[in-house]
Amino acid sequence: MRIGPYSIEPRVVLAPMAGVTDKPFRLLCKRLGAGLAVSEMTISDPRFWGTRKSLHRMDHAGEPDPVSVQIAGTEPAQLAEAARYNVDHGAQIIDINMGCPAKKVCNAWAGSALMRDEALVARILEAVVAAVDVPVTLKIRTGWCAEVRNAPTIARIAEDAGIAALAIHGRTRNQHYTGQAEYDTIAEVKSRLRIPVVANGDIDSPRKAAFVLRHTGVDAVMVGRAAQGRPWIFGRIAHYLATGEELPEPDVAEVRDILLGHLAALHAFYGEEHGVRIARKHLGWYAKDRPENAAFRAVVNRAQSAEEQLRLTADYFDALAAGVPPPMLSAA
Repeated sequence: MRIGPYSIEPRVVLAPMAGVTDKPFRLLCKRLGAGLAVSEMTISDPRFWGTRKSLHRMDHAGEPDPVSVQIAGTEPAQLAEAARYNVDHGAQIIDINMGCPAKKVCNAWAGSALMRDEALVARILEAVVAAVDVPVTLKIRTGWCAEVRNAPTIARIAEDAGIAALAIHGRTRNQHYTGQAEYDTIAEVKSRLRIPVVANGDIDSPRKAAFVLRHTGVDAVMVGRAAQGRPWIFGRIAHYLATGEELPEPDVAEVRDILLGHLAALHAFYGEEHGVRIARKHLGWYAKDRPENAAFRAVVNRAQSAEEQLRLTADYFDALAAGVPPPMLSAA
């Protein structure tokens, strides 16, 4: 798959997720096999660009090409200016958020709420495409609600406006993340477009990725929630698509090394205090499929320093690798 001058290989993409796809996580997923990693959304209102959160979200130093940055907002001129600003700060692809179902985003008529106003969608896309010399992509849902699955119409508007690639989550906004993603609307959109289309929603295994590619005819798949605590899923999907062979899940020692590296990157990127706090949700995701997860989280979430967080995590996974009860259970 190509997005402008960039070849996206393998055909598996990390979805933009607010509060998740920060720079440490993007770098990790790219290293473990993602062909593209899209940033968490950055707000288009320039009044907030100098905040600590925005400065972290706009930090792309050392990030491998291509750097894809998602922007969110409602005003065409403001989104165009945000696109220019982010390109000046390292973005090589601009992605427009019209897929987020979060109430606080939709109440401001941003995210997937924009799909209710097709004329505004056209003005936004035309303004952003005209504002920058890099490819512009778009992420949408199948529609606003079950009765209004207007993704095919939005997709046509996008192609006509010069959008370089389109990602579609297989749910309406009203579904949020409930139920099961449906792929027939994505297949319909793909059949009508010349630009690349990426399918998103419930892609949580190599076999599911292959099924979605076959069923929809899309050019790539996008993985979101299934990558939380399992960033190696990208390499497993890529290997299966290339060979038809399923790699095993990493063993406990491999997970330990990946996680400790991720924690250290978070501490370095955010600073110790903030990094330790942000790391807690990732620790929960890494341990979520293990029976002692609750006990682990109860102990490790009390860590106040980077050193303590790393030590408790290493002790936990070392015990699992050795086949003995983790220390927090032994002491209980």
